[in-house]
This record gives sequence, structure tokens and C-alpha cells, in this order.
Amino acid sequence: MGSGISTIDTIIIIVYLVGIMAVGILAGFKKDTSSEDFFLGGRSLKWPIIGTGLFCANISTIHLVGLASSGYQHGLVVGNFEWMAAFCLILLGMVFAPFYFRSKISTLPEYVEKRYGSVARSFLAGIFIMSALLVHIGISLYAGAKVLEAFFGINYIVSIIGISVITAIYTILGGLKAVMITDAIQAVLLLGGAALLTGFGIQALPEVGIDSWAAFKAACKPDQLSMIQPILAEGAPGRFDLNEFSWYSILFGYPVLGIWYWCTDQTIVQKILSAKTEKDGRDGAIFAGYLKILPVFLMVLPGAIGYVLFKEKIGDDPDSTLMVMMTELLPVGIRGLMAAGLLAALMSTIEAALNSTATMAAEDIFKRVRPGTPDRQLVTIGRITAGVVVVLAMLWSTQGGKFGSIFEAINKIPMAFAPGITAIFLWGIFWKRGNNQGALAAMVFNVVIGLVYLAIDIPLIGEKQLIAKELGIPFMQVGWYLFILSSLVYFVVSLATPAPAAEKVEGLCWTRPLDALRGKLEGTITDPRVMAAILFAIMIVLYSMLH
Repeated sequence: MGSGISTIDTIIIIVYLVGIMAVGILAGFKKDTSSEDFFLGGRSLKWPIIGTGLFCANISTIHLVGLASSGYQHGLVVGNFEWMAAFCLILLGMVFAPFYFRSKISTLPEYVEKRYGSVARSFLAGIFIMSALLVHIGISLYAGAKVLEAFFGINYIVSIIGISVITAIYTILGGLKAVMITDAIQAVLLLGGAALLTGFGIQALPEVGIDSWAAFKAACKPDQLSMIQPILAEGAPGRFDLNEFSWYSILFGYPVLGIWYWCTDQTIVQKILSAKTEKDGRDGAIFAGYLKILPVFLMVLPGAIGYVLFKEKIGDDPDSTLMVMMTELLPVGIRGLMAAGLLAALMSTIEAALNSTATMAAEDIFKRVRPGTPDRQLVTIGRITAGVVVVLAMLWSTQGGKFGSIFEAINKIPMAFAPGITAIFLWGIFWKRGNNQGALAAMVFNVVIGLVYLAIDIPLIGEKQLIAKELGIPFMQVGWYLFILSSLVYFVVSLATPAPAAEKVEGLCWTRPLDALRGKLEGTITDPRVMAAILFAIMIVLYSMLH
């Protein structure tokens, strides 16, 4: 066994892994399951389960390891990735979910076919499967392997294989219902573990002479506890560089990534499609927005606490922040529960991505090539796809160390496709004139430019990050500029080609933007508009407190 892990902790982790696999199989496995049961949980889920499912699909080990790492390195400003998500989830619930639910679609590419055409659907399905493989599963496995390596000293490749096999078994056998039921359990363990670590960290501060917020702030780096930072940051002596997480980068760059991820990505939106009613889907999205308030306090703040308590031990390896804190602060037993929480988070993300890739391969690709495919065969195809994707993701995950940090990896890779997808969905739902040619041109443009950007800025070619380091343009701003260019391509090509027929776009986009707010209240406090308004007000108050 590796450093910092006891026999009790090891037993807790093993019992948890076996238990969650059993729960997943028992919850979802049926011998003659239908494709709707397997891919969409029989469209029977209520809003609390949908909200926790959305939260868990997002919060993976990447977040627990990556947010602590970035909190240590950059401070609370990284929490904007969590709090800005609340606004995107309001958009999902208020603007996008009604059309997704009313269209009775199984996948997001299916909506794109209704709105734009079959070629756009195929192109988007391919992008979504690749993004699930590269971002949701591949980099998640890398983060999980770091956890197991730190605790057990297990070979990193063995860790990746073990995590993948356990998660794949219950996801492939149980389908979406297995994913959602295990997510509800994992959400409790995940948030409980994060809260305990934060509590033990705060308790340890008086031991190093920190007994007030002012003393804590003084012990941190300048602006480490500020959510809003200036455009320019002090670099080398006499030089100022663009601040990677400035208010400008966050305000304009985050929505590009956020709308893609929260409002258009199959891995996330599949939870909305499984709702029992439209109201459940919309409320579930907004409930997830409330849950996204928590990670700033339970996952980013511990990184700043780690800087004050253990900067000598962590040194120049910020990705080790969480591991050091768990080893130094948590007692036996609690450490095992926290490690199980890390694995829970990892498995939640992988299972959601596997189920979404299985759905898209069966519904968007195979069913269209062979329309008469029996329902049972579609489920088999989905299961085989999930197995193939997890193997490919295992191979890709070995490249995780090429990035500056895990958190940077999950946000930089989507630049190859996210801005174009955000453009075609956002303008497509508000502008009836947008057409198939415009959507295809915008997506192809983004993929071509985005892949060139990744090649020179990961870097896959050479050793220098030409855009981020040489030109000093943060990746968040790159996303904003790519969105503007993709939108321009979308508008120009749409206007230069025939408009879509009026009946083709009927019921697929808003006639007037404010239509999303009209209609009578449903259940008052749980009406999506009321829940969204309260959440919006809470976010404004929180930002005013931590500016």
C-alpha cells in the first residue's frame, strides 16, 4: 500500500466500489429492457433526481482534484467556473429545455436534425462522442489514477483499467436508471466528504496562528480570495500580462463553454430528456444551479486553505493539493470515505458519458443507417459502443500529464468544437433564419481552427504554448473570439443561402425571447421561473460579498 492509507480505509473503499456496482446493476438491469428504458430511464424521473444527476455528471474527480489544485494556484477566482454554471443552468431550464422536452427527442443531435438537417446531426453526433471520450472519460480517468497512485502506490495503468471496468459493468448492464440512482448516493458521499475536508482544514488554521478571516486573507497570495480579478496581472519585473481568469475572460469566455456544456452536451442534457414532465426537466436544471453554489466553499476554498497550511509540502505540484490535505488532515476511516467520494465522483462522470455515447451511437448513427433495427438490438449496439469508447478513453487518458493542470485540460480541449456548437444552438433557438448550411459551416470552421489551436497550445507540436505563453492570450478569451468568428460564419452563410421553410422551424425556436417567461405559475415556489429568479438573486448577493 502507498502512503497515508490504512487497512480500514482500504476496506471502506473496496466495500464502496463493490456496493455501488451492485446497486447500479440491481437498479437498472432488466433482461428485456427497451431502448427508452436503457437510454432514458423510461422518461420517468422527477426533478430532485434530475438535479442531483446533472450535478454528479459534472462534478468528477477532475473537480475535486482540479478545483483544489486551482484554488491553491490561482484562488477563489476559479470558482467562477462553478457559479457561472448557475446562470447557464437557468438558461437550460428556461430557454432550451422546453424545446428539447416537447420535441420528444432521445438525443441532442436529433434536435439538430429537426432544426437544421441530417448532415448537421451526423456531424454533431461525431463531435459529441469524441468530446465524451476525450474530456468526460479520458481526462477523468487520468485524475482518478492520480488519486489511487497517491493513496495506494498502484501503477497508474492498473488504476485506469480497474476504475474503467467497474464503472463500465454497471453502466452497460443498467443503463440510465442505474446511472441516476447511483448518482443520488454518490452526491451525498461526495458533498459530505468535501464538507468534512473543508471543516478539518478550517479547524487546523488556528494551529498556524490563523484565527480570523483577515488573518487568513493576509496569509494567502494577493487576490487569492477574490472572485473578480483585473484584466492585467503583474508578470516579469516591469511587465504586465493578460490575466487568465480576469473578469473579462470569465464574463465573455465562460458562457461560450458553459452554454455548450450545460445546454447542448448530450452527457448533461440526457438527464433532462429523461424527465417525467416538462416541469420536472426545467426544475431539475435549476435545482442543479443551486447545488453549483457549493463547490466554491467545499472544493475551491480548501485549495486556498492548503496553500496556507501546506505550501512547503505541496510546492510546485498544485495537483497534489487534495492528496496532501487528505493525508495530513483526515483521520482513519474518514480518509477512506473521502477516497470513496473521489472515486464516486469519477464514476458519476464516466457513467454519464458512457450512457450518452451509447445513446448517440444507437439512435443517431446505427438507427439511421438501418431504420428497421429491432429495439433489443439497439440496446446491444449501445452496450458495445460503451465498451469500445471506454477502451479508447483509457488509451487517451495516459496523455493527461501534458496539460499545465487537470482543470486546464477539461476547459482547453473543448475549444476545438464548443464555440461553434454554442453558436448554432443559441442563434438557432432565437433566430428562425439560421439554416443547415450556416450551422454546418460554423461547426466545420470551429473544428478546423480549434484543432490547429490545440495542436500548437497543448502543445501536441513542439514544446511551447504559442497562444497562451508567447502571445499571452488566455484560453478563455480564445473561446470568446472563436465564438464571435463562428457566429459570423453562421450569419453570413445563412443569409447567403435559402431560408428554411417556416413549417420546418415551427415549434423548435422562440418567436420572441420573452416568451420563455410567459404563462401561468405552476406550483408557485417550484415554478421554474420562481426558482430561477431566487437563484439569480442569490448569485448576485454572493458575487457582491466576494468581489
